[in-house]
Amino acid sequence: MSNVHKPLTQYLDRVNPQDLAAYQNTGGYQGFTNALAMTAKEVQQQVTDSELKGRGGAGFQTGTKWSFVPMGDDAPEQKYLVCNADEMEPGTFKDRMLMEGAPHLLIEGMMIAAYAIGANVAFIFLRGEYRLCAKRLQQAIDEATKAKLLGKNIKGSNYSLTIHLHTSAGRYICGEETALINALEGKRANPRAKPPFPQVVGLFGRPTIVNNCETLCNLPCILKNGAKWYTELADSPDKGTKIYGISGRVKQAGLWELPMGATAQQIFDLGGGMQDGLKLKGWLPGGASTDFLLPEHLDLKMEYDVIAKAGSRLGTGGIIALDDHHCPVGMILNLMQFFAQESCGWCTPCRDGLPWAVEILSRIESGQGSQDDIDELQKLCGFMWIGKTFCALAPGAVEPLRSGMKYFADEFQQHIDHKGCPYGH
Repeated sequence: MSNVHKPLTQYLDRVNPQDLAAYQNTGGYQGFTNALAMTAKEVQQQVTDSELKGRGGAGFQTGTKWSFVPMGDDAPEQKYLVCNADEMEPGTFKDRMLMEGAPHLLIEGMMIAAYAIGANVAFIFLRGEYRLCAKRLQQAIDEATKAKLLGKNIKGSNYSLTIHLHTSAGRYICGEETALINALEGKRANPRAKPPFPQVVGLFGRPTIVNNCETLCNLPCILKNGAKWYTELADSPDKGTKIYGISGRVKQAGLWELPMGATAQQIFDLGGGMQDGLKLKGWLPGGASTDFLLPEHLDLKMEYDVIAKAGSRLGTGGIIALDDHHCPVGMILNLMQFFAQESCGWCTPCRDGLPWAVEILSRIESGQGSQDDIDELQKLCGFMWIGKTFCALAPGAVEPLRSGMKYFADEFQQHIDHKGCPYGH
């Protein structure tokens, strides 16, 4: 793909990525300039026509999400836009690359989104550990403000916008938009009951849109080049490009911007395949909270519906590879320990079920497990599934567990039969 067909990563080769002049010299802020010449409704329609789906994991249509925000004379005067840049999903690091390498791209995307919903105040909710991101984003905000691209009456228009950078205290649950909103308000990061949805009652009780960083970074090219141009970037039901990643014991972990619908095999090939002496045993397609798939699934297109039909989720598009020298039970235990630690404790299935699963998996991995433990884990997966918990944390957490028990049943059984890990861990 040429740079013109890599609307996000084309900016990453800049020597000074936070430099405003360098960004503008490559067409930066042209998308926002085009948006200002349109009505908010027309901008929303442009994004709807582009068929851009949220890149945070859910894959919901961005334009449709915006359409739920009250507009017109009867709408509340104060609205908010929030960029979810907390990125705590294990195996996912795409947003970090964008914020470090092209901070003005995110700022421009937020300006377009805020204008489209009529918000005059926006927040970047940033993972606290992303210190370089924070430094570069704040510099980009300051530069844009000094150039009067942010502030009062931008470019001589009637539109004004202020963007604030907020560094998170660091909790996985803040990836859930209402928990993020609570944290931003200075409250405990627990999810809220829905409805009402944030688009109507969100931050400080006002209409609020929460979009993922990568989602917002797609907006400048859509407004600059048009919705039709964007839909033609990929020969796929899912439009545009996606930043796919891979980690694990591959030769070259990394990130690549590809047309939506690239196959998993293409991503593995870009990563150089498995390290010498290792074979692929299984892979998580979209971060830690997705179901395992097997080597025979590598020809699948990395599309939302295709991966869903295979029994998993595209999620963030960050593949985690499991090799044949690494114990799948040990890997699943490690993931479950993370999720148990990150549970906000708001609902019983998640608060008690995840630590319980960790305890059982620890017994199995140490050679003290029994057949009853396998049955108990199956029940726990049912107790923590969709519709039985307050939010999606626990259902996501048990995806690698339930799929691992399905695909790696022999390894689980060997731990019990031989009273120890067959991998010698």
